[in-house]
Amino acid sequence: MSDDLLQPAALPTWRQRMSLRLLQLAGWRLRYKPLPGPHGVAVVYPHTSNWDFVVGLLGKWALGLPFRWLGKESLFRGPLGVFMRHWDGVATERSTATGATQRLADTMHAADWFWLAITPEGTRSYRPHWRSGFYHLALTAKVPLLIVYLDFPNKELGVVDTIDLTGDPELDMAAIAAAYRGHQGLRPELAAPIVLAPPRPPA
Repeated sequence: MSDDLLQPAALPTWRQRMSLRLLQLAGWRLRYKPLPGPHGVAVVYPHTSNWDFVVGLLGKWALGLPFRWLGKESLFRGPLGVFMRHWDGVATERSTATGATQRLADTMHAADWFWLAITPEGTRSYRPHWRSGFYHLALTAKVPLLIVYLDFPNKELGVVDTIDLTGDPELDMAAIAAAYRGHQGLRPELAAPIVLAPPRPPA
């Protein structure tokens, strides 16, 4: 058995043990290695189903780490927003994009511990590329990138590998693609290719 495969008996709180047992009852395994520091960006892929949120949330509770996660603004409206914020959600600043990356980087470093999980596809539907927000945030904040995979065929949630970005998009995306190789979502035909969106033309 790999030493990064978590077992309930190794977890310190009842909530962690219960969350991991629920994952295991559904047939899932959780792999985890200690994070390289108190700040970073976690990229979660592939995102092809609503079940991704359930598996990811149980994994977060099992680890007992206060991962924040980035979601669209509509999720944070009304009564639903209360739960989303309680579960450490952060609304995307889509309507005020100017300076949003730097503000988020500053918020990250102002906290004692701040890891932010982002689904780079931004949707469960097929897209021809990844959104680049996660990449710019990790570079701006100068933090490591955590590779989180949801492998449905093998029912495995992986929180193991980290990458230090170089600033060379082609080189970095090749390293990210290599880390995700062999892991598939619930609906693999909907997974976006691991390439960054082309830059927007100047206004």
